[in-house]
Amino acid sequence: MLSAALGAGILLPLTLGSGAAQAATPPVVCTSAKAGLATKLTTDITAALRGRASTTAIFVNDRKTKTTCTLRADQRFDSASVVKATVLATLLWDAKKQGRYLTATEVRLTTDMITKSDNAATSTLWRQLGMTKIKGFLTAAGMTNTVPGANGYWGLTQITARDQQKLLALLTARNTVLSDNSRAYALKLMNQVVSSQRWGTPAGAPSTAKIHVKNGWLSRATHGWRVHSIGAFTGTTHDYQITVLTHDNATMTDGVNTIQAVARVIHKDLTAATTSTTLSTTTTFAPPAVPQEAVPATPERAAVASVSAS
Repeated sequence: MLSAALGAGILLPLTLGSGAAQAATPPVVCTSAKAGLATKLTTDITAALRGRASTTAIFVNDRKTKTTCTLRADQRFDSASVVKATVLATLLWDAKKQGRYLTATEVRLTTDMITKSDNAATSTLWRQLGMTKIKGFLTAAGMTNTVPGANGYWGLTQITARDQQKLLALLTARNTVLSDNSRAYALKLMNQVVSSQRWGTPAGAPSTAKIHVKNGWLSRATHGWRVHSIGAFTGTTHDYQITVLTHDNATMTDGVNTIQAVARVIHKDLTAATTSTTLSTTTTFAPPAVPQEAVPATPERAAVASVSAS
């Protein structure tokens, strides 16, 4: 019955796990129009997460094979610098509404914000946009479970894997929220992220895919390190997006390793399903020994800055 349904291209949810394990940890759920792919992804993602301490949320969407995978898709996480992609999209949405191009200053700020994850540029744009416009974009984008950080603490914006996937969907397909030029601009910047910040979801990507990524990390007193990566992978034979959000990591490296373990099996399985192209082995996407992305704006950072200045 199952094989017949898969052969007919019916989308069936596939889960792994048993009894007590499922009660403690939700299962990975995949569906696909490609026979056998949902089972393969479910098995491989579950194996990649086995034994890892981090709490992980995942959302994968592949338009080519009509495949989705989810895990804790609606659980909220502190955004860290991943929110910068949302800040960029909000600015582009607002400019479209006003019928104008970005100013030279906005081009400089957005370039620094995305390609180098510059915090000062982000804070400037966050203040310029204001909460009304940010919430307006979230409503227009259908990102209804995202809550902007209060009091200027954009790094504490509450995000979900599902909402991040909605953002990636807007950036990678025509829609009425963002213009084609806006989408192209955002993807260009995400493709030009500095090499030290190209870890995470790009790990194991096929050499034929064009990579668009935004990462973030943040350590706080509760839930340890938050380490996140969102990525879009485009090209003639590629049209998929991966979101992996994590917290409860003892170190930043633990979070990176979790994300990259998940990303590698996703790339492997999706690439095998659509093309014979081999996966890239020349780039490891290892994070630098010393993080080059500054810690996002948080109440803790403000307190440290106040003490340092006194």
